[in-house]
Amino acid sequence: MSDKLLKEAFVSNLNGTSPAETTVGLSVPPLCMFCRGLLLILYHLKHEEPLYSWKSHLLMDFLLLVVPFVFSSTILSDILILVPITIATLASTLLYKIYRARNNNIKVPLKKMIKTFQERNIGSKSVSSITILRVFINMLTAICILAVDFPLFPRRYAKTETYGTGIMDFGVGGFIFVNALVSPEVRKRHDLLKSKFPIVVKQLLSVWPLIFLGIGRLISVKATGYHEHVSEYGVHWNFFFTLAIVRLVASLILMVFPINNSWIIAASIGIFYQLLLETTKLKIFILSGNSRVGFLNANREGIFSLFGYLVIYMVGVQVGLYMLKKRSLVKDWINVAFSLLLGSLMLFTFFNLLHIFVEPVSRRMANLTFCIWILVQCLLFLSFILLSDLALVFAEHLVNKDNVPCSWNLSKLPNTSSLKHNSEKKPLKEGTQVPNLCLVEAVARNQLLFFLQSNVMTGVVNMSIDTIHCGTFFSLVVLLVYMFCNCLIMYWLHIKNITFKCW
Repeated sequence: MSDKLLKEAFVSNLNGTSPAETTVGLSVPPLCMFCRGLLLILYHLKHEEPLYSWKSHLLMDFLLLVVPFVFSSTILSDILILVPITIATLASTLLYKIYRARNNNIKVPLKKMIKTFQERNIGSKSVSSITILRVFINMLTAICILAVDFPLFPRRYAKTETYGTGIMDFGVGGFIFVNALVSPEVRKRHDLLKSKFPIVVKQLLSVWPLIFLGIGRLISVKATGYHEHVSEYGVHWNFFFTLAIVRLVASLILMVFPINNSWIIAASIGIFYQLLLETTKLKIFILSGNSRVGFLNANREGIFSLFGYLVIYMVGVQVGLYMLKKRSLVKDWINVAFSLLLGSLMLFTFFNLLHIFVEPVSRRMANLTFCIWILVQCLLFLSFILLSDLALVFAEHLVNKDNVPCSWNLSKLPNTSSLKHNSEKKPLKEGTQVPNLCLVEAVARNQLLFFLQSNVMTGVVNMSIDTIHCGTFFSLVVLLVYMFCNCLIMYWLHIKNITFKCW
């Protein structure tokens, strides 16, 4: 068997893991983000100033935000439940140290402190939890697309063949969801009252890079003979085409229907598509068709799964509208977190009913069960991140200091010249507009570039190394070096204030 066929077989005919294991894995990044913030607060308390060194920030962020993600997806997967428990224990210890180290002149009772915390005005101009969610799903995707080609990556985490819930299956749906959270319809919702046409024009301008990347990936894969899993999207289709078309179709639909009712549109599309699968021969055509002659036959998975991804996108628009409502008090955001948890619980009940009485999750068809599973995981993930954000605000509230770093109000860098070695500890200049020293914001600045370079580097590694015969230690080293290079490039662009945007 050739190397190409061997690698294709290595990622084929898989059945996934349990939804519970996916949820446990998704609890790791928010806890890591929480620990990162607590360590910065402790540093601030000890040194009476923020940590200015970008090199120290990069190393800390990589060790705290990326390495646990890589380990929990590979060598620690068999004891995954211990990872969030360990990180939560560490976070509790750090939070207790901050509580003991706070230097308020008047010792306020904890009960009163919690009450005043709930009335605190956060004053954030943007919802940081959405940014963090988008970055972590991007990081998860970057890790998995290379790790899946190594033996140390559990086969149950890879994309499933027909039915099942793999971690990589969540990454695909999650990517659609987070794009909807920051769609033009969500961010420009007030302008929609005047004219909806400019939104569609903006989407047309914004999706052309995705079409270009999709064509580029198609040409490069066919030209190099790179291994591909045909039953994932089809012969010519890929995820770039899916994302571009879903965004365009959603904009056209929202030109006609009220944006505040996008969840009703999503439910209608999802039910209609599932009825088609159950009452016609569409399901047999998608799953059992042997012929790849003709464009529709060749790309049936990619084309018909658009229905499911459109459902996820429309619900994401609804959640984005809810998240971006104007709020300032901590208690309001606590209510949001619990609303997200309640929504995920209700959807989880619906998911179980579909799984038992209709059919299991199928990424290949993007059936209604798949859509509901993706939404359950995304809402849980978002609520975990929001709760960790609020916990950091509470830690800042405990010490009662200004400019203590947390994800809602990260401390600013000095001017760009102070990034050089000899002047890293210059005081902050008032009014300086420079990037925050945070890997999350560095990746958020150039997310499409991060995703693209991850794909390119994955291809380079696969063509340079016989991945499926690599040992555990070597595979882990390759993964860590690959992720560090990805992060380093994003960080360097960030501190240089460079943003790549083609539209």
